[in-house]
Amino acid sequence: MSSPAPAPHDVLLPSGLVAARPGLLPRLGAEAFGTLFIVVAGLGVPLFTIPDSSPLPAALAAGLAVTAAMLAFAHVSGGHFNPAITAGHLVAGRIRPGAAAAYAGAQLVGALAGAFALYGILRTLPGIADSRTAFDTVTAGFGEHSIIQAPLAAALLLEMLGAAIVVAVFLGTPGSDTRDGGSRYAAPVAVGLSFAVLLQLGQSVGNLPFNPARAVASAVFSSGWALEQLWVFLAAPLLGAAIAGLVFRSMGTAAGAGAGAVVQAGTGETTEAGEPAETAEPGSSEAQEFFDGKRG
Repeated sequence: MSSPAPAPHDVLLPSGLVAARPGLLPRLGAEAFGTLFIVVAGLGVPLFTIPDSSPLPAALAAGLAVTAAMLAFAHVSGGHFNPAITAGHLVAGRIRPGAAAAYAGAQLVGALAGAFALYGILRTLPGIADSRTAFDTVTAGFGEHSIIQAPLAAALLLEMLGAAIVVAVFLGTPGSDTRDGGSRYAAPVAVGLSFAVLLQLGQSVGNLPFNPARAVASAVFSSGWALEQLWVFLAAPLLGAAIAGLVFRSMGTAAGAGAGAVVQAGTGETTEAGEPAETAEPGSSEAQEFFDGKRG
C-alpha cells in the first residue's frame, strides 16, 4: 500500500521558503477577484437593502467580505484588495514598485467589474428609474453629498486616518509566516473587523470607503458630481497608507512580519508574500522572470 502524498505545507522546498511562491499572473488574478468580491458585497448590500427589513449592516457585510477574501486568496497574493494597502506595503519596503503598480491595476479592474455587474443588475429592475441616482446613495462624497453635510476637511482627514489604521493593522498583524497554527487566521479577522468598524463610521460621514479602487468603481457609475470629488478619496487614503508604511519602515522589516509575509529559511529575511528575495536563474529572460513573479 502506497503512503499518501504529504500536504503542500508539509513539503520542504529546495529554496527554503515556507510556502510555494505563485507567479505574478496568479497573484494579479487573486487580487482582481478578491477586490471584485469586496466591491460586490460592500456596494451591493446597501444598494439592494429593503427598508425596515433589518438586513445585515452594510459595514459588517463589507468587513466579512474582506475576511473571506483574505482567507481564500491571501496565500496566493498576500490579500491586499486595496491600493492603499499595497501603497503601505510599498513604502514599508515589503513589495517591489513594479509589482505594486500591477497589484493596483488588478484591484482597479476587479472593482470596476464588480460595480459594472451591480449597475447591470440595477438596469434590469423595473422599480429603479435611474441607476446612476441609485449608485449615488453608496458613493463617497462630502458637502451636500454627505449625510451629515461633512465638509471637505472632515472627509479628507477621516479617509487619511482610516486608511492609516487599516494599513497599520494589516502590516502589524502576524501572518502565515508564524509558527502558531491558528495565527494564520489573525490577519483576515483583524483587517476585516477594522474595516467593518471604520466603514460604519465612514457611512455616517459620507460613505467613505478607505479604498481608492472601490471609490473609483462607485464614482464611475454615479452622477457627475462623484467624479469631481473623487480626488479626495484617492489622495487621502494613499497619504494615510504612506504614513503607516513609513512608521513600519522605521521599525525595520524584522519588527513585524505582517499579513501575507513569508520568511526565507536560513536567512531570517522577511518579504512580502509572492515577493521573496531570490537570485535570478542563469539564462532566464527578464520578461519570463516578470511573469513568473521573480521581478516586480
